[in-house]
Amino acid sequence: MAELDIEMISKEEEDAKEEMNGKVIVVILMGAPGSGKSTFCDNVMKAANRPWVRVCQDTIANGKAGTKAQCIKRAVDALKDGKSVFIDRCNLEREQRSEFVKLGGPEVDVHAVVLDLPARLCITRSVKRTGHEGNLQGGRAAAVVNKMLQKKELPKLSEGFSRITFCQNDIDVQGALDIYTGLGAKNTLPSGCFGQKNPDAKVQQGIMKFLKKAEDSNTKELKANNSHHPVSVDETKGSSVDGSINITSSIDTVNKEVKEEEDLPMYSSVPEVSTLAFPSISTSDFQFNLEKASDIIVEEVEKFLKKIENVRLVLVDLTHRSKILNLVKAKASQTNIDSKKFFTFVGDITQLYTQGGLRCNVIANAANWRLKPGGGGVNAAIFNAAGPALETATEERAGSLNPGSALVVPLPLSSPLYEKEGVTHVIHILGPNMNPNRPNFLNNDYNKGCNVLRKAYSSLFEGFKSIARTQKTIEKGGDEQSVARPLDLDQVLLERRSTNDFPNKDQKMKREDTYESERNKKCKGLQIELGTHHVSKSNDNASVSGPTDATKRNTSFKKEEVGGKTSKTWGSWAQALHHIAINPEKHKNDVIEILDDVVVLNDLYPKARKHLLVLARKDGLDHLADVGAEHLQLLRNMHTVGEKWAKQFSSDDASLIFRLGYHSVPSMRQLHLHVISQDFNSTHLKNKKHWNSFNTAFFRDSVDVIDEISKDGKARLNNDEKLMSMELRCHRCRSAHPNIPRLKSHISNCQAPFPPNLLQEDRLIPPQPRRTETEA
Repeated sequence: MAELDIEMISKEEEDAKEEMNGKVIVVILMGAPGSGKSTFCDNVMKAANRPWVRVCQDTIANGKAGTKAQCIKRAVDALKDGKSVFIDRCNLEREQRSEFVKLGGPEVDVHAVVLDLPARLCITRSVKRTGHEGNLQGGRAAAVVNKMLQKKELPKLSEGFSRITFCQNDIDVQGALDIYTGLGAKNTLPSGCFGQKNPDAKVQQGIMKFLKKAEDSNTKELKANNSHHPVSVDETKGSSVDGSINITSSIDTVNKEVKEEEDLPMYSSVPEVSTLAFPSISTSDFQFNLEKASDIIVEEVEKFLKKIENVRLVLVDLTHRSKILNLVKAKASQTNIDSKKFFTFVGDITQLYTQGGLRCNVIANAANWRLKPGGGGVNAAIFNAAGPALETATEERAGSLNPGSALVVPLPLSSPLYEKEGVTHVIHILGPNMNPNRPNFLNNDYNKGCNVLRKAYSSLFEGFKSIARTQKTIEKGGDEQSVARPLDLDQVLLERRSTNDFPNKDQKMKREDTYESERNKKCKGLQIELGTHHVSKSNDNASVSGPTDATKRNTSFKKEEVGGKTSKTWGSWAQALHHIAINPEKHKNDVIEILDDVVVLNDLYPKARKHLLVLARKDGLDHLADVGAEHLQLLRNMHTVGEKWAKQFSSDDASLIFRLGYHSVPSMRQLHLHVISQDFNSTHLKNKKHWNSFNTAFFRDSVDVIDEISKDGKARLNNDEKLMSMELRCHRCRSAHPNIPRLKSHISNCQAPFPPNLLQEDRLIPPQPRRTETEA
């Protein structure tokens, strides 16, 4: 027995010694601006199994830019505390990183993660981003990235690194993320060089030299002709062919792609106009006559474009030698079709943005009748690129497809096709079959076949039209003034959770400034063209005035006078929460709790680590202005449920403090209570409106609302539009900050107590005692 005890003690001592010997790590990130260094740090730190500290020179001096010496000091202090460190600087030159390499020693491993992504991709990201910590954005970013890439020196183990990981594409980056995220407190990684495809490869050519070279060899003729027609890409040589888009566009083209976009995939962006890319239907495996097919394509395109403006249609094939592309291009040129609204493009339909620079938010799939992956051609390529998420989403909507029919399928956010290419929807389409070896053979009956093909393209374009309406729709004969749709700052994307009543539910939408309508009209980014509203400053009941008569038919709601009182009529886009609240059993995959009077679900785009919504199930309670004394018990129940979830989360994580409340004027129908943790650590919190909607008087604490309704029969609504444009102030110490990145950097370290008004009356729910396993 004594020997057993000695063995157990020895083992414990050995384990403790092993844990103490676990080395801390300095990871020196290397890459041009826009290569994703900060994103890499954030993603690891959110899910890591060991403590990390990010050292960034752009924010090292209390949220402002500092010096290398300050970065070194911060890193040394973190290492002394037993924390591993990310050095988030470009570090492209050996001299720039040498002092950080010296941080290594017997107890400290020094790694390099090299984000050696394509120059064009880094340029595009840098140019289009806004609110960057170092203010490197817009047109000047292209020159800076180019200059840095000219001086790039790839790291070597001889510099003092124990491990170097090279990432040349998104797959490599994800692999490195997985490695560092899963690294435990006492784990080490093998030494060596990993992922470098060719150690002797030359440094990547700068983007400006690349573009200049391409322009000299490929685009002089286009410039001489002053052609404005889109042109396509020779996939093998990169040469331009009349009537197509050249992959080697100029810096001016890159700048034109810059838009004020939010919540978009990291490696892509939504086009200025809704764009459908589609292959030729039935002319490959289904062997439909090319002449007849090209006639139908041109006819249906021309018919569709007469009905709707501000969209683009793109016919895609893999090679510029494609007969159907050449036929359609020649026939389209003889019509009145605007070549900017319909053109042909050479490339892989699953990689139009990353390989060709063409932004398409919708792509069509030449599907089989079973709506299954497999076979060859476009169908196999799209299912493979979209991942299992597409097959699952398709199965939820239909099990088969008839010739001439189309099926709109929203892509889940997890789909690689969404994340990398910005594709929000796939439209499955089945055309007529003239191949005797395939189902539904028409035995060369072209009268029937042409009718089916016309119906197929018509169905495809109608499905696309329903999606385009959620982005920017100007119907022929309507008001051509851009009108910004009023959006709930946190809820609009929940319409993706709704039923098939909403064909455009999976469109990823930009949150526009609901409260600065004039600014919206000037915004170059994506705008949701479904209406404007103005909230009366003097009306505590939040009366809403609708748009002008010219735009009324495109609005999300309109005024109605009922007994002398203005009420709000909601458009279909704003009904998603209402559908979930009234019929939660149809949304069991989305809700996390269903009670008799409330439904609980996660915010799809949370503004903090934990962000829930508690929905009232009572019909007729669209927003806080509808609530009266008779609803007091319901409000108390909503608060109790929200408080229960807040306490449950904070008992699992003692760092979480919660606040419960309502927005004074939401844009999504159905009364909902926000249960939001006060860390505000979320990639979806991106602009001033996001912050101020939760940290000004616009946000009404639940306890105050209950008190006011108990005393006065109604809640006070703070709907002054100036609230959304207030300066950014820390919700703890009330210090002011110039932009969101600086603010987020500050609040991650701010330990000041909350303001007295929040500490009173249970407006904040503090951390709870940790639950035992039995309680959990």
